[in-house]
Amino acid sequence: MRETKSEAQDADDSHRPPPKKPGAADRLGVEPVGRLLLRFSIPAITGMVVSATYGFVDRIFIGRWVNDMALGGLALVMPLLTVSLAVSMLFGIGAANMISMRLGQGRKEEAENALAHCFFLLLGAGVLMTVVGLALLDPLLSILGAQEGSEALGYARAYFRIILFSSVFSMLAFGFSHCTRAQGFPVITMIALLIGAILNIAFDALFIVALGWGMEGAALATVIAQFVSMTWILGFSLSRKPVVRLRLRTFRPSLVIVRQIMSFGSAHFLYNITLSAVQILFNNIMFRYGAAALGVPHGGDIALAGMNIISGIQLMILMPIFGINQGAQPLLGYNYGAKKYDRVLRAYLLAVAAGTAVCVAGFAATMLFPTQLVMLFVVDGGDPLLIPFATRAMRVMFMMLPIVAFTLISTTFFVVTGRPKISVLLSLLRQCIILAPLALIFSRIWGMWGIIVATPVSDALVLLITGALIFFELRKLRGMRNIVPEAGAESAG
Repeated sequence: MRETKSEAQDADDSHRPPPKKPGAADRLGVEPVGRLLLRFSIPAITGMVVSATYGFVDRIFIGRWVNDMALGGLALVMPLLTVSLAVSMLFGIGAANMISMRLGQGRKEEAENALAHCFFLLLGAGVLMTVVGLALLDPLLSILGAQEGSEALGYARAYFRIILFSSVFSMLAFGFSHCTRAQGFPVITMIALLIGAILNIAFDALFIVALGWGMEGAALATVIAQFVSMTWILGFSLSRKPVVRLRLRTFRPSLVIVRQIMSFGSAHFLYNITLSAVQILFNNIMFRYGAAALGVPHGGDIALAGMNIISGIQLMILMPIFGINQGAQPLLGYNYGAKKYDRVLRAYLLAVAAGTAVCVAGFAATMLFPTQLVMLFVVDGGDPLLIPFATRAMRVMFMMLPIVAFTLISTTFFVVTGRPKISVLLSLLRQCIILAPLALIFSRIWGMWGIIVATPVSDALVLLITGALIFFELRKLRGMRNIVPEAGAESAG
C-alpha cells in the first residue's frame, strides 16, 4: 500500500532534530525589547549602583573617620582614577561593542579574538599606569592641582601611593564586565561588581574604623576588593560557560582589531579623558579662587572637599543611567548588526525614557534635601563652611540634571549605529569644547563660583546640539527600517 503524501511528510519530520533553542546571544534578536532591556539593565544598574555605593560609602568613611579635609585629598587623585576608568572603557566597551555586533553577524571566531585582544590591552595598560604613577607620583599630584602647604596634599599622596597597585585589577575587572554583558550574561557582571563593593565596604570598616589606618586603609581596601572582583570575572571568561571564551592559545594579534576596538570605545574614552582634564582644571581653579570666595586661607581645601562630596552624590544618581546605557548596548549592537532596525529604535527610546525618569528623581532629591545629603559625609566637628558651600554649589550644578540621560544614551546610540565620530564629538562637547572654555571665562568674571555656573550652562548647550544630531539619525534609521522589513518585528518588539 502506498503512503500518502502527508504520511510520508510526518515520517520525515519525525526523524528531524528538534528546532534549536536560541542561545544567550540569539535571544537579543527575538525576545521582546522591553523585557530584554529590563533583564539586561537591572543587573547592570544593580552592579553600577553597588559600585557607586562603595565609592559613596568610601567618602563617608573618609570624611567621618579620617578628616573632612581628607575628602579634598581624594578629590586631587580623582582625575587619575578617571583616566584609569577611561582606558578600561576604551578597551572594554570597545571590545564589547565588537563582540555583540560580530555575534549578531554570526562571526563568533572574530568575537573571540576581540576578547583576547581586550585582555592583553587592559593588562598592558594597567601595568603601564602602575609603573608611571609610582615613578612620577609627586609631579603628577602637582599637575592635578596640589599645592605645597595644602592639608589635602598629604592625604592624596598617602592614598594614591597604594591605590596604584590596583590598576591592573580594576582595569581587567571593569573592562571584562562589559564583554561578559555583551554576550548575554549581565548577572555575572553584576556579581563581580557586588563582590568588589561588599568587600570594599567591609575592609573600609576594618581598616579605617577598627584599625585606624586612615587613607592608607581606604586605599588598601580598594586594592583587595578589586583583586577579588577581577578573579571572579576572569574565572568565568576562562570557563566553558560564556558564548565567547578567553582562550589565549587562539589569540591572533591584529592591529586592525585593535583599531576597531579603539574606534568602538573611543567615545566613552574621550568622555572620561576630557572629564579628567576638567577635574584637573576645577581643582586648580578651586585652589586659586577658594580662599577669596570663602574668606578663609584654607578655602581651597574646603572647596575641594565640597566638590568631592558633590561628585559622590552625582555618581549615585548617574550610575543607574550608566547601567541602563550598558544594558541597552548589547541589545542595540546585536540588532543593528542583524539589521533589525525596529528593535534598535524601540530599545533606544525605552532606554532614554527610563534614564530620564531616574534623572528627574535624582534632581528632586538634591533640590529638596541638599543639606541632609551633604551631612552624610561630615561630622559635627567639621569645618563650618563646608556644608553651606557644598549645598549651594550642588543646587547650581544640578540644575540641568533631568536632561543628562538623553545626552549620555544618545552618545552610545551613535556608536552602535556605526557613527563613532559623532559619539566622539558629543563626548568632547560637554567636557572639552564647551565646559572647559566656559569655566575659564566664567571664573575670571565670578571667581570660584564661575566654574560651578558653567556646568548647567554647558549641559543646556549640549542638549541642543545632541537633539539636532539625534533627530537626523532617527530619521535615517526609520528609512532603513522601511527598506529592510522585519518578519515578526511587531510580535518580537
